[in-house]
Amino acid sequence: MNKNIAYGVALLIALAAPFIGYPVFLMKLLCFGLFACAFNLLIGYTGLLSFGHAAFFGAAGYVTGHALTVLGLPTEVGILLGVAASALVGLVMGALAIRRQGIYFSMITLALAQMVYFAALRAPFTHGEDGLQGVPRGKLLGVIDLGNDLTLYFVVLAIAVAGFALIVRTVHSPFGQVLKAIKENEPRAISLGYDVDRYKLVAFVLSASLTGLAGATKTLVLGFETLTDVHWAMSGLVILMTLVGGMGTLSGPIIGAFIIITLENKLGDIGTFLATQTGVEWFNTLGESVGMVTGLIFVLCVLLFRRGIVGEIGAALASSGIRKKSV
Repeated sequence: MNKNIAYGVALLIALAAPFIGYPVFLMKLLCFGLFACAFNLLIGYTGLLSFGHAAFFGAAGYVTGHALTVLGLPTEVGILLGVAASALVGLVMGALAIRRQGIYFSMITLALAQMVYFAALRAPFTHGEDGLQGVPRGKLLGVIDLGNDLTLYFVVLAIAVAGFALIVRTVHSPFGQVLKAIKENEPRAISLGYDVDRYKLVAFVLSASLTGLAGATKTLVLGFETLTDVHWAMSGLVILMTLVGGMGTLSGPIIGAFIIITLENKLGDIGTFLATQTGVEWFNTLGESVGMVTGLIFVLCVLLFRRGIVGEIGAALASSGIRKKSV
């Protein structure tokens, strides 16, 4: 019940947010929040660490951008094609990667993702280093004009909420319980008669599809797609988001994504404010040190907040509850 109240409050805040903040930035937060949640479904609940999720994020963006810019397809069709492309890439990558475990699995996903990156660099329809520019938003279902930022925000919010709801439903379903069993003790899951490889593959494709949904939506919001989204650094960024927020928690990756993306976009403004308040000129250069700041956050999480923000809060609340019962 408490979780339902928290989700309700979060939804109300999200509905009011575009009237207070910048809608395009808020939509970017929602897209990366969905991206992090999709990745967390794989690592947090299945125990599979993928270094190649940028491939799904970028592939969907390129396919959606091409469908809308060159083919002139309706917006919803372009997004669905992007999701289908990421699901197909996920199926191929997953079928190859799940043959191995641990670090070998991670290295295979990284190698295959780099192949996607070089394909995006060389393919004619991606325009190489220039990327896809001027991707039109169009009209949703031929009726709703997405050219208005406020209108598009509520569409993106609906997509993000639907994706998050699907993840919640998956985690709490019998399928999700099997995924947790595989993460906790894979040999025991095999001994119980579960086809572990098949469950892993389905989870991998589902995670890739939701990642593609986030990537396709992000391309629609920003109006362009570049190699940045298929680069290995994007895979590292989503890992950082998940670790900061709390791996294996439902809301943790969203909070982690909000923190990291806000730092990337607003660190310069924060530095200017600190320089004005403290008189320390060095703070003005903070905007040029995003990598250093995010790296520092990663180190702090590893050393001090191993379970992430939400994980540590949950552990503290659970510990408090135990102490109250013992008293």
